[in-house]
Amino acid sequence: MTGSVLTDLMLIFGQVSLLAFGGGNSVLPEMQRQVVEVQGWMTAREFAALYALAQAAPGPNMLVVALVGWQVAGLSGALVAVLSLCGPSSVLTYFTVRIWFRLRDAPWRRAVQAGLLPITAGLIMAGAVLLTTTTTTGLATGAVTAAATAVFLFTRVHPLIVLAIAAALGAGGFLV
Repeated sequence: MTGSVLTDLMLIFGQVSLLAFGGGNSVLPEMQRQVVEVQGWMTAREFAALYALAQAAPGPNMLVVALVGWQVAGLSGALVAVLSLCGPSSVLTYFTVRIWFRLRDAPWRRAVQAGLLPITAGLIMAGAVLLTTTTTTGLATGAVTAAATAVFLFTRVHPLIVLAIAAALGAGGFLV
């Protein structure tokens, strides 16, 4: 990477932007690897905390990008990170969408779509595994993660209720 933090942010999030099949969560592991392991800008736990904050806040799903940029280089870092994540993929989408819809009946297009579905699911699952291993610090947090996962998979309980219960457990000192 280059010596400039803003240039590094631009290059990292610009590259990640072009890999984000299925949305920003599909590139979460690579984003975390770049920010934590390659650049050393923060710890894995700090990254997970920023991700949790971004998910709890209203707004776009990938608000974590702005928070990472802010943590690394303040307001200019946040702007560079967001524009770098959104810019390249938006330009690529703009230029390919007409072709994609014009060729909607082409057999190869259906094959590409069918192939991208499991890749996207795998990338999102990799992000879930990354966050789970980073934030599970003991038996209690592991149990909360497992219970929340089961509730989300097998019931229709509103996620805010699950979050409130987990927050209460944490505030009560049960997850230390």
